[in-house]
Amino acid sequence: MGDNSHEGVLSFLVRHAWLSMRAAIGAELEEFGLTVPQFATLMIVKSSPGMSVAQLARSVGSSRQAANEMLAALERDGLITRSPHPTDRRTHQVRLTPAGATRYEDALPAVRRREAALEAGLEPGQREAVVAWMSAISTACHEPADG
Repeated sequence: MGDNSHEGVLSFLVRHAWLSMRAAIGAELEEFGLTVPQFATLMIVKSSPGMSVAQLARSVGSSRQAANEMLAALERDGLITRSPHPTDRRTHQVRLTPAGATRYEDALPAVRRREAALEAGLEPGQREAVVAWMSAISTACHEPADG
């Protein structure tokens, strides 16, 4: 049980931080009737209206089936619409409804406040360094490996 062989393995540290943040943010979102993946979906669709279900699934890191199930729940709640793509019958475009945009805008300040509280102990510049590191790692993971 006392095996700390994962210490210093960044992917495990990032996962642990993400799971902890997800729980903290999830608790804030309960008041708005949203889960973390649903909030992320509203955020992504707000910034990229008309994206396909497949694009959305990739953006939130889920399977297309899981994304469809989540979208069905958001659609039942009147927060998003799915409509056929004008030129590709197999693809549906996802858009926020006015109610979805309102729910997102209502929840966003609570998420920001909770993140600010979580970051309160950081030294000046640490947040910016973490954001820069995560962005660089994300980019590197999507680039082809040398060799």
